[in-house]
Amino acid sequence: KPFDRSLLKPSEWKTVPWQQDSLNEAWPAWLLGCQTLQYQSAWASVCAKAFALNQPDTPTIQQYFLANFNAYQTSNVDGTQTGLITGYYEPLLRGSRTKTAQYNIPLYKKPVDLLAVNDPAQPNNKRLRGRLEGGRMANYYTRAEIEATPSPLAGQELLWVEDAVEAFFLQVQGSGLITLDDGEQVHIGYADQNGQTYNSIGRLLVQRGELTLEKASMQSIKEWVAKNPSQSRALLDANPSYVFFKELPTGLVGPIGALGVPLVAQRTVAVDAKYIPLGSPIFLSTTEPNNNTPLNRMMMAQDTGGAIKGGVRADYFWGAGETAGKKAGAMKQQGKIWLLLPKDFPFIR
Repeated sequence: KPFDRSLLKPSEWKTVPWQQDSLNEAWPAWLLGCQTLQYQSAWASVCAKAFALNQPDTPTIQQYFLANFNAYQTSNVDGTQTGLITGYYEPLLRGSRTKTAQYNIPLYKKPVDLLAVNDPAQPNNKRLRGRLEGGRMANYYTRAEIEATPSPLAGQELLWVEDAVEAFFLQVQGSGLITLDDGEQVHIGYADQNGQTYNSIGRLLVQRGELTLEKASMQSIKEWVAKNPSQSRALLDANPSYVFFKELPTGLVGPIGALGVPLVAQRTVAVDAKYIPLGSPIFLSTTEPNNNTPLNRMMMAQDTGGAIKGGVRADYFWGAGETAGKKAGAMKQQGKIWLLLPKDFPFIR
């Protein structure tokens, strides 16, 4: 798939701070990506060479990339080379396959009446989502409409969980792991979205003066909701975007990203595929949330996200659970990105 290469600048390998990373820890994520990339002509050769290496150490991996890849530093449209690096994670929730007194917040499947059509007038043939109403295409239901009583989606529940705020942030993350009372663990992933615009409730609280920009995080939003329960519904409804889920196969090492392979904690990022080809290795130079310790790592661009836009923009996958959630929720760092592409990649001239 062609991509916009106007924001790439050829870079010498010595400018990439990759000597500070244990590349063998990134290798499993690269092999997972090659399970899909090997069928694309641009990647077939480098993936075949990767599969031929048997548990390579970091020096061997360095030689593999030096021999087969070129490095390009990415930039923003204005030419600057530093951008926003955020984080995401896989939430762990408790839930049920049936509605109970404890588990009464629904997670919905992709609705049967949700339509998606290509619109040539939109950038990149963006798909418009809606529903038929009176023989015409209408906007799909907003969050407030979906969560009204009764819901227009009643009967299309996938699972039930116990907390509306946790369900909201599960939608923001796009995937999660639900533990049922019998011990069964159910991986769920993004199935579709209602087509409504995503509005950040954190930004809204900052605009209202309820939170400062520096303190705005997932944790601080949850704390605000806990202190203001009567206002929680209106706050959540201020974001009309709504995500639908599907159940994923059992035994996955992580949620499934946009490339179609499981994500690997702290080795996978979501990117804007307009500027960084999906599946590409990248090198990310940023800092840890909270303490600003340098974080220089080879990552795999195996996911995308609605809020991830631009050439120097990435969402860092921290893994699953509470600790990963705290890291992800606090991550609003600045960083630089080097894109690694096969030497004969067809879209680079």
